Amino acid sequence: MQDEKFDAIVVGAGPAGIAAAITMAKAGLQVAVLEKGEKPGAKNVMGGILYRHNLEEVVGDAWKEAPVERPMIEEQRWFMTDDAALRLLGHKNLRHKEHPNSWSVLRARFDPWFASQAEAAGAFVINETVVESLILRDGRVVGVTTGREGDLFADVVVVCEGIGLGMRLLERAGLKKAMRPDQAAIAVKEIMTLDPERIEDRFNCEPGEGCAIECYGSSTFGKSGFMFIYTNKDTLSVGGGVLVSDYNGGVVGPRDVGRVDHGIVSPNELMEHFKNHPAIRPLLKGAETVEYMAKMIPEAGYKAMPRLYGNGYLVCGDAAMMANPVHREGSNLAMASGRMAGETVIQAKELADFSERTLSRYQGRIDNSWIGKDMKKYNGAVPLLEQNPELMGLYPGLLDRALDEFFRVDGVDKRTKQRTVLRMFRKEMGLKGLWTQVKAARAMGFLPP
Repeated sequence: MQDEKFDAIVVGAGPAGIAAAITMAKAGLQVAVLEKGEKPGAKNVMGGILYRHNLEEVVGDAWKEAPVERPMIEEQRWFMTDDAALRLLGHKNLRHKEHPNSWSVLRARFDPWFASQAEAAGAFVINETVVESLILRDGRVVGVTTGREGDLFADVVVVCEGIGLGMRLLERAGLKKAMRPDQAAIAVKEIMTLDPERIEDRFNCEPGEGCAIECYGSSTFGKSGFMFIYTNKDTLSVGGGVLVSDYNGGVVGPRDVGRVDHGIVSPNELMEHFKNHPAIRPLLKGAETVEYMAKMIPEAGYKAMPRLYGNGYLVCGDAAMMANPVHREGSNLAMASGRMAGETVIQAKELADFSERTLSRYQGRIDNSWIGKDMKKYNGAVPLLEQNPELMGLYPGLLDRALDEFFRVDGVDKRTKQRTVLRMFRKEMGLKGLWTQVKAARAMGFLPP
């Protein structure tokens, strides 16, 4: 195998890499997928939501056989203070049980099945193989160096290894600048076992239905990030994260929400803080942690994306900094970008031209698709939250106190209560706060820039 040349080498057997491999292998290309884990899914981590549309684009009706957990019937967004949870957004769509938009998934179950679809199409999935570097000759990527298989060569290398190894490969080859701490988040996740009946009772689900809860504000000590609970068949996926730059070794406590002079000591502290919130603790009562994992997630938007193509290489998914934190989307961008990369390589094969001129068509595909449009639309969301901590600290608390005042029955007439609430907002927000809200609405896409 060391002397063999492939049409394409894919680095990483996650959603992007396998989607690329399936697309190319179905077209008759000779494809090798290199995975560092003992099997696909062994080292792959994501929050736990997978979207049907993108999977169906890659595998067709085979999606019906995929080992998914529960269709997401209900999605909730909570803004949290130390002692309250404001359930401001929620949607329960019973149509999604028969026609799912998304499911909860466990990567250890899903990824081996997804990789088997690539093998059935004719791709070679080579496990326990770490890619150490890209091989460059005359300014062109011609293969990879591995610790187990030696040097492997191909007409094109598709980098899909996330922002860990994938970023290092590009940086070492001089194809990307080093990533800054404010351009990625450290996310942690626990898999917690719980009886299906208890899951359905606590999350108001019918048997087989799923619920997603995402929490902002105090859940992350007021930092720009969020925490989540996703229901699986007999487990819960519990986790979340904040920017790498927020882990600055400071000492924090529950009352530090909204302050910018302290950071979070560790991902474990973040997780324990969330699990012990009075609105979260009852949902997790009796659940036992059976798995703990962590990963880095790109958070910096369109402007932080590296060059997606060059002579002999393409970059997809997390390695390309493709993520939409506003809508907690990542696996769908990865899968769609992998498919588009595969389509570009098929064209290059037909033209017998793997130069950057031909491979630049991949950039065009991305920019003209929903991926590029969404990445550009939400480009400023994370920097806005980072620069205005009151959005996740002060304002949820202000809204909590305003709603408490408005709904409290204490002998005060409602007109007086309304005036009290307005005074609270004028005093604590002022013109600066209103302008910040306008900027937030623009960054989130609710107002034109």
